[in-house]
Amino acid sequence: MKARVTVTLKSGVLDPQGKAIEGALKSLGVDGIASVRQGKVFDVEVPGSDRSAAEAILREAAERLLANTVIEDYRVEIVG
Repeated sequence: MKARVTVTLKSGVLDPQGKAIEGALKSLGVDGIASVRQGKVFDVEVPGSDRSAAEAILREAAERLLANTVIEDYRVEIVG
């Protein structure tokens, strides 16, 4: 089973990398971008077909390693 864990900074947490990307886009002449926040995406393959078990495993992985839950939020999606 394929899954995706998306990790993003919590709202209110400063994102200097996102600001740098935003500035670079403006300097390249890309208009229409109000703001940029960066994050991480993990594509994970989990054996088996039990969706709820896979989601539980991925939530544990996110809580323990993939996300710093003090400053980051995460979302788990089963994609196939």
